[in-house]
Amino acid sequence: MGAKGLENLQSEVRGDVILPGQERYEEARKVYNAMIDKRPAAVVRVSGVADVIATVKAAHSAGLAVAVRGGGHSVPGFGTADGAVVVDLQRMRGIRVDPKTRSAWAEGGCTWGDFNHATHAFGLGTTGGIISTTGIGGLTLGGGIGYLTRGRGLSLDNVAGADVVLADGSFVSASAETNPDLLWALRGGGGNFGVVTNFQFRLHPVTQIFGGPIFFEREDAEKVIRAYDKYIVNAPRELGAFFAWQIAPPVPFIPPERQGDRLCAIVTCWSGPLDQAKKAIAPLREAAPVVAELQAEMPYPTLNAAFDGLVPPGLQHYWKAAYGGPLSDGVIAAHLKHGPGLPAVNSTMHIYPINGAVHDVGADETAFGYRHAQYATVIAGMWPDPAMNDSSIKWVRDYYQAIAPFSEKGGYINFMASDDADKVRANYGRSYDRLLQVKTKFDPGNTFRINQNISTAAKM
Repeated sequence: MGAKGLENLQSEVRGDVILPGQERYEEARKVYNAMIDKRPAAVVRVSGVADVIATVKAAHSAGLAVAVRGGGHSVPGFGTADGAVVVDLQRMRGIRVDPKTRSAWAEGGCTWGDFNHATHAFGLGTTGGIISTTGIGGLTLGGGIGYLTRGRGLSLDNVAGADVVLADGSFVSASAETNPDLLWALRGGGGNFGVVTNFQFRLHPVTQIFGGPIFFEREDAEKVIRAYDKYIVNAPRELGAFFAWQIAPPVPFIPPERQGDRLCAIVTCWSGPLDQAKKAIAPLREAAPVVAELQAEMPYPTLNAAFDGLVPPGLQHYWKAAYGGPLSDGVIAAHLKHGPGLPAVNSTMHIYPINGAVHDVGADETAFGYRHAQYATVIAGMWPDPAMNDSSIKWVRDYYQAIAPFSEKGGYINFMASDDADKVRANYGRSYDRLLQVKTKFDPGNTFRINQNISTAAKM
C-alpha cells in the first residue's frame, strides 16, 4: 500500500492507523505469542464497523492480505503478518444481552471474559474456552471447545447469526434466512471469509457451577486416564471435565512441598444442580489418591478465568493437536511416556471430550468436520525463555509423533501451529470441499489468507 493510500485511510477511519516507523508500531505489531515477529504494512485499531469497511477496502484495492486480530491468542500468530494490513478489533467490545430471548450480540473484539461478565449478570452463558482472555472470534470460528461443551455444544453450535465485512469491503449478515451458506462456513471454517464484526449467540442458564482442578500423582496417571475415558463418554451432560498434565503451580491449595512437581489432573465443571455435583464428579475424583484439589462452588466466570495467570502475554508458544477415538493402550502409553516431560509450569496437555451435545448436531449442519471424534487433544507448549525454544519444541513434536498413529489425520484448527499448513485439508475434514465453494464465492482473491487457509488458487 503506497503512502497516498495510507494517508487516505487515516482520513477515513476514526481509529488509529499505525505505520512502520511510528512510535507505537513496535507495540502494536505484537501478538500473544512472543515467538511471532512480523512487520505488517499497517495496524488499524478500528473503532467500529465503518472503520473495518474502510480498512478492508483499502487493503483490497492495494492487493494486500488482511490479518484479523481479536484477542490475539492465535498460536501461529494469525493476528499479524509481514506486509499485511492488520484489522485490530480490540476496541470493538460491545455486548447486548436479551434475557427474554436468551441471546446476545457481541462485537468481534470481545474476549470470553467480557462475554461472561455481561451474560452472567442475567444468569446466562454459553460455551466459551478455558482461558478468559481468549477472543470470542477466533475460538468460535474454529469450533469452541470449553467447559460447557458436553451440555451446550461447541461455541459455534450456539451461533445464530453474524455480521461480516467481506473482502471487497461490502457488509453482509449471515443467518438461517440470509446467506445461510456463509453462516454454515463461519461455524467451523475459521477466518477465511471476512471480518466478523458481530456474533449472535444463543444463551443458556448458567450461574453457579461446582468444579476446579484435582491433582493426582504422575504414577497414578494410567488409573486416572482410564477412569476418565470410561466415565466421560456417558457421564451426565452437565459435567464438563478434561484430563491434563501439569507442573503444580505455586498456588495456596497445593502444599508448598508439592509445588513444582509433575502431576496429572482432572479439571471439572458441573453446571447442573449443585447438590448433585459431588456424586457426578466422584468417579473421576476417586480414580486415585488425591494430592491436592480445589473443588468448590463458584460463579462460572471465575472458573473460566482460573488459569489466566499461567498464560500471560509474552510467552513462547508452540502447540500440536489431534482428534481421536477411545483412549487405546497405545495412546495411553504415549501419554504416560511424554506427558511428564512438560518444559515449564505454563505448558500443559489437555484431552477434551467431544461428545454429548456435540454429537446431537448433524455432521453436515456446520463446517466443524470432526463430530464423530471422541476427544480433542492439545499439546500446548508454553514457556517464558526463548533459550528454551529448541528443547521445548522438540518435546511438543515428539509427543505429537507418539500419539499420531492413534489419531485422526486432522486436528482442531484453533490449536494448530504455524508449520501445520500442509494439514489444512485434513484439519477441516469432511467439510473442506464445501468450504472451498463458499470461499470461492465470498473471497475469490483470498484476501483473508492469514489463517488455516482454504486457498482458492487451485480454482483460479
